[in-house]
Amino acid sequence: MSTTATTRIVGASVPRKEGIDKLVGRAQYVDDVRREGLWYGATVRSTIPRGIIRSITFDPRIDWSEFTIVTAADVPGKNHIQLIVADQPCLAEGRVNHCDEAILLLAHPDKHKLLEAVNAVRIEYDPLPAVLSIEESEKQSEIILGEDNIIKSFLLDKGDIDSAWANAAHIIEGEYRTGAQEHLYIENNGMIAEWSAENGITVWGSLQCPYYVHKTLRAVFDLPDEKVRVIQTETGGAFGGKEDYPSTLASHAGLLAMKSGHPVKMVYDRMEDLAATTKRHPSRVRHRTALDKDGKLLAMEIDLATDGGAYATLSATVLSRATLHACGPYVCPNIRVRSRAWATNTVPYGAFRGFGAPQAIFAMERHMDEIAAAIGISPVELRRRNFLHEGDRNATDQLMREPVILDKLLDRALKESDYHAKRTRYARENPKSAVKRGLGIAAFYHGSGFTGSGELYLNSLAGIDVTPGRKVRVLVSNTEFGQGTNTILTQVAAEALDLDFADVMMAPADTAYIPNSGPTVASRTSMVVGRLVERASLQLLALLREHAGLSDRATREEFFAACDRYRDLHGAVESLCRYEAPPGIQWDDATYHGEAYGAYAWAIYVAQVAVDTVTYSAEVEDFWTVQEVGRVLHPVLAKGQIEGGVAQGIGYALYEKVVLQNGHMANNQMTNYIIPTAADVPPIHVHFEQIPFRYGGFGAKGIGELPHDGPAPAILNAIRDATGVAFNVIPLLPEDLFATLAKHEPVGEPVAL
Repeated sequence: MSTTATTRIVGASVPRKEGIDKLVGRAQYVDDVRREGLWYGATVRSTIPRGIIRSITFDPRIDWSEFTIVTAADVPGKNHIQLIVADQPCLAEGRVNHCDEAILLLAHPDKHKLLEAVNAVRIEYDPLPAVLSIEESEKQSEIILGEDNIIKSFLLDKGDIDSAWANAAHIIEGEYRTGAQEHLYIENNGMIAEWSAENGITVWGSLQCPYYVHKTLRAVFDLPDEKVRVIQTETGGAFGGKEDYPSTLASHAGLLAMKSGHPVKMVYDRMEDLAATTKRHPSRVRHRTALDKDGKLLAMEIDLATDGGAYATLSATVLSRATLHACGPYVCPNIRVRSRAWATNTVPYGAFRGFGAPQAIFAMERHMDEIAAAIGISPVELRRRNFLHEGDRNATDQLMREPVILDKLLDRALKESDYHAKRTRYARENPKSAVKRGLGIAAFYHGSGFTGSGELYLNSLAGIDVTPGRKVRVLVSNTEFGQGTNTILTQVAAEALDLDFADVMMAPADTAYIPNSGPTVASRTSMVVGRLVERASLQLLALLREHAGLSDRATREEFFAACDRYRDLHGAVESLCRYEAPPGIQWDDATYHGEAYGAYAWAIYVAQVAVDTVTYSAEVEDFWTVQEVGRVLHPVLAKGQIEGGVAQGIGYALYEKVVLQNGHMANNQMTNYIIPTAADVPPIHVHFEQIPFRYGGFGAKGIGELPHDGPAPAILNAIRDATGVAFNVIPLLPEDLFATLAKHEPVGEPVAL
């Protein structure tokens, strides 16, 4: 079916597939699940950031015979978590590299006895010098990894940057920093494991990527594929935080189950979840930019550093995306981006919505406003003069083959926000007023799907089948954790098959039944997996027409009757499809050149802020988003994705600060890790421009990552507009505003339009 054809279900805001179960309480989260003979598990963790384990002793006042105790010596296979590189131990063995690293595990049938037992384990260390920041890691380059402390590095070169500076009318430099950010999903990490010598290991849990967990369990337990089963329970939020970490927790629960002979449940409380699990990578980005006399970009030199924490986890993919988004949606003939992820003795940093792009885009879009102020043109005009358009080439020399409508998005954002009139009005307000208002913009794009050859490497398999009970099931490993996967993919199948939405359901997220369609990350579900489901549906129709007499204009009853005939003659009614790259996709991993992504989503965001110079607080009063994400498959869910991303972006910009003390998160409670409440989130005006992407599911491109990229720079650009003072570090807390505004004279006043 053409992506531009009239549709009945795709494009409609149909009810969420799992909505009723969640509404009435039937949804079973991991802590709701019970198994016969269930025990509970807990973790004993490191209290220092780096050192040698000298001894482990157990308080004799505890009857340890009641407990199952697991150490690294109990791991039957490889004592490593299988992510991009297998450098992270499942349980520390001989040494620890960060606070809260798991050293041993305990299980007991009474979960209330576990806390006392955890506190009764005494671990003595020989402490070693710890590296706790990017700068320390740069200076002490042999402490953690041996040769140097670089987890991963990239170099992106385009043109001849070394000779570009001589012809520049303007050269502007700046440094920009972002802090760590906690996912703070509603449901904490949790897992149940069951072991038998005959069947191997089965786990149920709150997770994003069943086959990531499957891969680690195979290695940790030294088992073949068929003896490892991973089942996703209802999952209460993830945002990337349940992409990598569930592999560790599943391994821990499984080891306890194997040794105890009982099913074991491990569910973290909020304090443990905050302290011990991954977060967004902190970053430091340095820009040096050359422009001609007309404000056209000539050269960008960018040095990008992230803090990767003690182990690699997903730092390489985060750094890759940061590198590829560092130059923004602009034309520039000469580019050099040098990026590094540095190892430190902190809890490993991992995937978080946008994974790398929010850090890089914050720096780029703040820097654009500083350039505008320095050369004396408006932030709007500077961006417009340098936008990418169809037929241009971006930082990786990728030709923009699909329509690029940044000018249209910008015009609409300016109109919807009444940008020009408001800036004029705010400029005329009483300069002695304690409350200063301003507007800021951010222009950005986000690549949909895995980078470069990533989708080809995944080789995703997805499809549908039809049950004897006359239900179509979508067969994917992509999971629902609040974003709408169950609804979107069943819409696609129902539309392609010309069935009712109620006729299609999701197969259980259970590796015993579903193929590996890749992880639920990277804004790939609607575009990449949705396209596989659409193709599989059309392929099934062709199969039924050829082998079961289905007519071209069959009714619902005729469709299911044809499925019954096919089943009687040929067996299972199933259709699976492998990923096929859009034509023209060529990517060179060695040089980092070519088609980095099959498609991009594009956006312009505008923030309106009020800065109180008495209380030194910044409030986002209003927010406008205009984006092109291909075909919008479900308007309500799409709008919700944007609103949620903006709310998280507001927290990233103004509220959420991870406070580390000697490598341990000191504010690991919701009383002192502050996130925006409903009172802190302004009206968010969501607008879409739709240009269907021919190789996405019914024309869809990615949407989930995009809305976290733009809010922080738009907000800080608005604060600069309001105060005349540049702030280049987030989160920007009241104490930070006070420290600067109380002593700072405004610099580089914003240019009137």
